[in-house]
Amino acid sequence: MTAIGIIGSQGRMGQAIKVELIAQGLTFAGGADKDEGDLSEVVAASDVLIDFSAPAALKANLEDCMVARKPVVIGTTGLEEPHHHLIDAATHSIPVLQTGNTSLGVNLLAALVEDAARRLGDDWDIEIVEMHHRHKVDAPSGTALLLGQAAARGRGIDLPTHSERGRDGITGARKAGMIGFSSLRGGSVAGDHQVIFATEGERIEIGHRAENRSIFARGAIKAALWLLGQPAGRYDMKNVLGL
Repeated sequence: MTAIGIIGSQGRMGQAIKVELIAQGLTFAGGADKDEGDLSEVVAASDVLIDFSAPAALKANLEDCMVARKPVVIGTTGLEEPHHHLIDAATHSIPVLQTGNTSLGVNLLAALVEDAARRLGDDWDIEIVEMHHRHKVDAPSGTALLLGQAAARGRGIDLPTHSERGRDGITGARKAGMIGFSSLRGGSVAGDHQVIFATEGERIEIGHRAENRSIFARGAIKAALWLLGQPAGRYDMKNVLGL
């Protein structure tokens, strides 16, 4: 029986994953959190780890996984460039799957966004709108950035230098070629994302609505089971979906 450990098991996603593990008849190997649970013991007891903790904990989490040679799925959002350098370094010794969203539907949406951005001309503006619950601490969401990166790949551009993440006051006309982000927060929204392609006289809108966190939990577990047996390297949900 596959044993799956959860880093950040007391958080909203960690709790959802535990419920789904039990529903699927899989073994919960234990949880490690900021103030409880021994990370090294949980890693040792697990066949694979799922990390939904915090960016500040990533370095220690990866180090323990590398020492034990255990694969890990990283769903933590709010990661910045230094965190991705840490992940890249870890992938020389263990398999790591990192994603801004573990939903299979969202990752299929990202593939559609990339294809649309590639096929549509530069005269089509791209805007990404996302909404989450009032407790979310990072913006834009990891999913919005995942979608933005997909659009940037389709356009053959670099997202950090082609994104607008806030407009206020007299901003002037929209800059050509930029990918815009709008972040909404309120209530208990699990996650709504919409990508808008707009040009003169027409627009295309494609999106995804998460009705509850179980979809992310199921995707995280599917990713963890897929990651077992993979060679050391960096993976994402496209690999799981075979895209």
